[in-house]
Amino acid sequence: MSTSSTPTSPTAIVAALRAAGCVFAEDEADLLISTAADDADLAAMVRRRASGVPLEQVLGWAEFAGSRIAVEPGVFVPRRRTEFLVRRAAALANPGAVVLDLCCGSAALGRAVAAALGDIELHAADVDPAAVRCARRNVPAGARVYEGDLFEPLPASLCGRIDLLLANVPYVPTGELPLLPAEARLHEPRVALDGGSDGLGVLRRVAAEAPRWLAPGGHLLFETSERQASRAAEALAAVGLVPAVLSSAEEHATVVLGRQLAPVPHGR
Repeated sequence: MSTSSTPTSPTAIVAALRAAGCVFAEDEADLLISTAADDADLAAMVRRRASGVPLEQVLGWAEFAGSRIAVEPGVFVPRRRTEFLVRRAAALANPGAVVLDLCCGSAALGRAVAAALGDIELHAADVDPAAVRCARRNVPAGARVYEGDLFEPLPASLCGRIDLLLANVPYVPTGELPLLPAEARLHEPRVALDGGSDGLGVLRRVAAEAPRWLAPGGHLLFETSERQASRAAEALAAVGLVPAVLSSAEEHATVVLGRQLAPVPHGR
């Protein structure tokens, strides 16, 4: 479809999106129209969306926890269900907390926790250069974003200081990747989706190293599927963290958290 032949009237855009299988065509049309710089830009955006590119990557932003998060092409789109993890995390800490957003993608989680708690010391890390570039656009002033595999790029000065470790690790089993919607399967990085043979490979790697990075009484939080939650909790218990499973039926969200035990004071 050439730019000149792409319809840009609201009615025509809705029709084009419906024909492409977009369930919320009217809402998407409104967003595309309000975001586009001009008719040529709008036509290009409609073509991209109709070809299957995630709406958020077309718009350049995703709505998450009340904020617009910059999302570049090829970067994992934050899921609204993950707002449940953010709320539970924010309830566990206070302003001034040291927070690490690991496997951060666009850093939506770290930014949302910072907005909820106010002044925090925020760090974020991801292995994907595109995600790191995107995260640096989203984190508040003063936050630091690192590029590398899990904890590898972090400064040693963070060891034993992290109050909240948010790890939005991939948890889709490798064999189930072909079952994902095309928007995710074709347009999001595999490293952000593939959790290994049982979906918990990256989670176990994070859990194994987390105790030396967490502060006494600090918390590690993961999102998993409901059917993976018990095995994820076992992985946390195996490294000495106290696990708990939290869920929200309304948001179809399951979070597994692990608490680092505080040392027992001498003389008790």
